[in-house]
Amino acid sequence: MTTSSSERGVSLGMPELPAPAYPDDVRARLEADAREVIARYPDSRSALLPLLHLVQSQEGHVTRTGMQFCADMLGLTTAEVTAVATFYTMYRRRPSGDYQVGVCTNTLCAVMGGDAIFETLQEHLGVGNGETTDDGKVTLEHIECNAACDFAPVVMVNWEFFDNQTPASATRLVDDLRADRPVQPTRGARLCTFKETARILAGFPDERPGAVEEGGSAGPASLVGLRLARGEDAPARVVHPRGGPQEAPQDTVHEPSPAEHLSSHDAPQETSASDPAHPAGPTAEEGE
Repeated sequence: MTTSSSERGVSLGMPELPAPAYPDDVRARLEADAREVIARYPDSRSALLPLLHLVQSQEGHVTRTGMQFCADMLGLTTAEVTAVATFYTMYRRRPSGDYQVGVCTNTLCAVMGGDAIFETLQEHLGVGNGETTDDGKVTLEHIECNAACDFAPVVMVNWEFFDNQTPASATRLVDDLRADRPVQPTRGARLCTFKETARILAGFPDERPGAVEEGGSAGPASLVGLRLARGEDAPARVVHPRGGPQEAPQDTVHEPSPAEHLSSHDAPQETSASDPAHPAGPTAEEGE
């Protein structure tokens, strides 16, 4: 005697429908852009990363439709495209805001105040990790090292740097973004939306007047090692805590007492590495 799947409590479910197609005019435009991108590479499959940025610039995240488009253009399977799209965190798998606000909560930024910034922004915006404000402007997330430890704590908006942040300055930043006030990164061109950023990352020029000239470069703190390597010695010094006394003259070495903290906080706060209330686990496919 056999037992049916329903009697065993197994639900096979309905097969997933094919991804919806782009409208004809959108697909024609994306195909023209994709061919331009593919022509840059001797092997077409090497164009997958920029093509994922291209389709992300269309809808603000990588949809099943976008992945099917990439597969069609490159002669890949959707499984191959999905494997790449789910590996890199720069590709969004669900709708998100015009501005991706990422607070570094890795070791140095966390100790210097990154955890406090992230906690403040969660409360101020009323969202958790990976969530978007009701107006669709800001998606907040804690992120891993931005390779800008000499400017800790660092916040990134659409991959542009905002250095040496505090809870107050980060709050002003997100308020300006939500009010559509112009925002200038510490190093780099003025901000554009996440979709516009995605198109630039796909390899297309930033056509905003003056934006290229505004491009950032390494800050003074990042160049100290280079200057030392060139023999341009500078007296050792330690910077005082934020909001404390002015830093010591360059010919004086500040020796902190055992009770003195050089961080902007007396001690590291509990890390938000996983944010248990809003875990940043893998997102489901559309329709699941």
